[in-house]
Amino acid sequence: MMDADTMVLPRLGDAAVEDPWGEARPHRSAVRSATGVLRWRIAAWLVPALLMGALGAARITTSGPGAAEVASRRAVTSQWPGIGAALTGDDVALGPYHLLVRGWAALFGATDLALRVPSLLAMVGAAALVGALAARIATPAAGLAAGAIFAVLPTSIRYAQEAQPYAPAVFAAVLATWLLVPALDRPGPRRLVPYVGAVLLLGLCQPVALLLLAGHGWVVLAFRRRVAVRWLAAVVLGLLPVAALLASGLRDGGHLASGARPAAAVLAATPGDLFGVAAFGGVLAGLALFSLPLRYAAAICTAWALVPALGLLALAQAVPVWSAGNLLFTVPAWAVLGGIALSRARAAGAVAVLALVALLAVAAQLPA
Repeated sequence: MMDADTMVLPRLGDAAVEDPWGEARPHRSAVRSATGVLRWRIAAWLVPALLMGALGAARITTSGPGAAEVASRRAVTSQWPGIGAALTGDDVALGPYHLLVRGWAALFGATDLALRVPSLLAMVGAAALVGALAARIATPAAGLAAGAIFAVLPTSIRYAQEAQPYAPAVFAAVLATWLLVPALDRPGPRRLVPYVGAVLLLGLCQPVALLLLAGHGWVVLAFRRRVAVRWLAAVVLGLLPVAALLASGLRDGGHLASGARPAAAVLAATPGDLFGVAAFGGVLAGLALFSLPLRYAAAICTAWALVPALGLLALAQAVPVWSAGNLLFTVPAWAVLGGIALSRARAAGAVAVLALVALLAVAAQLPA
């Protein structure tokens, strides 16, 4: 069966589809061979990583631990319950994370700073991969812009400074998508096996974040239908250990994730909670309009941004799991879409938007 054509999201490589932005593969190959492009590709991931590290490390110990961090400290410092009990406690989603930080604390201690460093490292890695992903599917300029947008978001900084599993889940989500792109082009074992590992890591960090796979599946069915069976096999391999863990925990009375019912007030507050400032949601959504309907590459991130949110909304009708934290793994997709849009704009416009983003970020960090 041939891959399906759509008017909104055209199939990559279809010569009949116009390329209004001049982003066809031959053009990108020519860009890659240009002088100095390697330096830009390195900058696309290195600059966001350094920026995220600096912003995340600043004032990392200023705030005291919240209730969730207190629970993490208690799980780390309490008497060892055994690996089975640690992995299948009341909150199934937190078991693997608590096991990770227990091992980390054994090496580096259980101070506030020590317990928060894994989250900082995860967000630094996520920022680097956001830049690398955007550079891979678009241009190094898009990677640099996307990584910078992600690094300055208030929620990126916040969760880099909290001992919770959200930051590792964000890293795993970006890693899985970064590995998906080459795996769909050349779906051999060498490319699919790392993707299996990323899926497993994502499920262990935050089971709800496995909704990302619905977005990946949509991309496969829309653009790479011929590799659907191999992609599905990779997903099943990654999900089997997570499914066994979840089944055991839920059978013992644990719950999947914390959250609320998606009432109107809760939904209205989500953009502000997800991006740190509601205006960020408007800026990124506006930028996404210039990237999401035109290319296969952008469609990957469009599906990542939207499909899991719709899936969580549907799931929340049955169980109270709707929260900004459970959608945090979609934020990098919005950053990539924004970076792609800025890379297409004139330099003055791109600088103006980045200045606005920086201004909003600074305002969000000022004490109330």
